Amino acid sequence: MFKLEPRPAPSRWLSLASPLLALAITVAVGVGLFMLLGKDPLRGLQVFFVEPVKNAYALSELSIKATPLILIALGLAVCFRSNVWNIGAEGQFVVGALCAGWVAMQAGTGTPLLGNLGRAIVPVILLAGVLGGMAWAAIVALLRDRFNANEILVSLMLVYVAEMLLSYLVYGPWKDPKGYNFPQTISFLPETRIPRLADGLRAHIGSLIALVAVAGFWLFLFRSLRGFALQVGGLAPAAARYAGFSSRAALWTALAVSGGMAGLAGALEAAGPLGQLSPYVPAGYGFAAIIVAYVGRLHPVGIVLSGVLMSMFYIGGELAQSRMGLPKSLTGVFQGLLLFSLLACDTLVNHRLRWQRRGATSLPNPAPATPPGKAAAPAWKP
Repeated sequence: MFKLEPRPAPSRWLSLASPLLALAITVAVGVGLFMLLGKDPLRGLQVFFVEPVKNAYALSELSIKATPLILIALGLAVCFRSNVWNIGAEGQFVVGALCAGWVAMQAGTGTPLLGNLGRAIVPVILLAGVLGGMAWAAIVALLRDRFNANEILVSLMLVYVAEMLLSYLVYGPWKDPKGYNFPQTISFLPETRIPRLADGLRAHIGSLIALVAVAGFWLFLFRSLRGFALQVGGLAPAAARYAGFSSRAALWTALAVSGGMAGLAGALEAAGPLGQLSPYVPAGYGFAAIIVAYVGRLHPVGIVLSGVLMSMFYIGGELAQSRMGLPKSLTGVFQGLLLFSLLACDTLVNHRLRWQRRGATSLPNPAPATPPGKAAAPAWKP
């Protein structure tokens, strides 16, 4: 039988190969699922891995899905590296969309400050989304800082509060009076929409913002003292305290950055492809970004690759529903398969499989022999 045995040191090449191995396992299990469902597995793989990248329009739609995933995952990577467990990025995404949507609805109304900005209102919309996400994450930081509340539970529960707030507004005060009683706001004016990269495509400047954010986060995490302090606090809190790094500052910084990035993603979604607010703003990006962050090894460049992969799962799930008659929940199945495969493969980073005959007992590793020509070191005595 096989037995897991601890490695003397973590395997570096397995740490890099683990996401690729997890993807291969996910694809293999996916092929089995297609066969069990009576579908052509080659057609299924084509829908998930070829259709999303086959032409310019497909790449444009891929960027629409990948942009919020990358932005949210970048913020979560800062949190997780700091040992702060923000599970509520979905709620911060929704609140960012709410704040950005409120600013967008002021355009053209003639109100002071916001009513007559024209195209200059777009940066204000994005800023409002960032501030909204930061404010929602600040609630988590405050409760953790002052009352030692568990940030996992608090951030997760605030997701449902944000969704209820969204439902109240679109069913009540913000409902479009000319919307035939549908729960949605007015359509945002053209000058509030996020500029697109090309005519005829939905890809917008959010993709460029995400790429700039990747470079900025790489510099912040690996080339700045503040990023170094956050990572030391996550890996060795005692060493961080000894070095004079504030754990409170790390908590507030990590949650503020994470909330701000989720809020920015919400603003880009509301003023970009959606163009209005409705109960369908929550798309699960905040939860899927957790998988994106870990598949990308909490590294900005890895997050880009895993974000593109996860967006392919989103688009592939939608295409599988329309073209192959499969349930839309297949997207979640592939996301879950990827996560659990990664967790299983990561076990091999610190452990190795060793064959052991049934009934045999493993002996401890013998002490290294004394090199020739050198006397053994005397035993230490108190």
